[in-house]
Amino acid sequence: MLNFVLCDDNKNILDKLSQMLENIFLQNDYNAKITYTCDNAADLFNYLNENNIDVLFLDINLKNKLTGLDIAERIRKKNKNIYIIFITGHLEYALVAYKYKTFDYIPKPFVSERLELTISRLFDDIKSSVSNFIKVGNSQMLIRESDVLYIKKNNMKLTYHTQFQDYSSYIAFNKIEKTLPGNFVRCHKSYIVNINCINKIDNMKNCIYLSNNDVCPIGPKYKNNLLEVINNYEYNTKDNEYFNESECRAN
Repeated sequence: MLNFVLCDDNKNILDKLSQMLENIFLQNDYNAKITYTCDNAADLFNYLNENNIDVLFLDINLKNKLTGLDIAERIRKKNKNIYIIFITGHLEYALVAYKYKTFDYIPKPFVSERLELTISRLFDDIKSSVSNFIKVGNSQMLIRESDVLYIKKNNMKLTYHTQFQDYSSYIAFNKIEKTLPGNFVRCHKSYIVNINCINKIDNMKNCIYLSNNDVCPIGPKYKNNLLEVINNYEYNTKDNEYFNESECRAN
C-alpha cells in the first residue's frame, strides 16, 4: 500500500486533487491511498515525524514561513526516498524544483490525463526499484516494508499481515526470509516478525505482542537470535525528526 500525502494551502485544490487521485487509484487498481492532507508546513512535518509516507504532492507557493522548496530541501536531508511531486501555477519554478530530486512537476489547473500519466510513471518507477518495498511471493504485488507486521506460514500458504489488510501467496518460507531487510527476524518456525512493530515481549509466555495487538509465538530454537537482533538493531529516534513546529509558522 502506497501512502500519499497532499499539502496545499487552498482547500478547494486539496479536495479536487484528492478526488482525482482516488479515481485514478480505483480505475487502475493501484494499491494506494491518501492518508493525510494539510494546508501548512507545521502540520505536514508533525505528520512526517510520526508516520511513514511514500508520495508527497507539495504546493510550492505555500503561504507559510517555509515555501514548498524549503520543505523539500529539509525532507531530502532526512529522507531521500519520498517521491516529491510539486504542484503550482508558476512554471518558472520548475527548474529549481528538480534540484530536490523531484519526481515530477504538475502545473495548475490539473488535467486528469497529465495526472494519470504521472501516477503511471510513479508505479513503474517503484516496480523497477523496490527498495523499501516487499514483493508478495511470486506476484507483482508490492507492499511497503514498514506496513508489514509479520508473516505467517500455514502449510504452503504465506500470509503477510499488514496495518491495513492481509496478503497471501504460495512460496517457500526460507526463500522469502532471505530477501527481507534486517528488521525482519524469524521468531518461530511459522512466523517472521517486523521488530519495528513489537510492543512487548513476554519471556514467561514466550510470545510477542505487536502494535495491532496480534500475538506471535516465540519458538525456543529462535529465541536467542530474536533477542540478539532486537538488542543490536538501531531503532529510529527523535534525531530523525525533520524540525520542530515553531520553524514552520508564518510570520
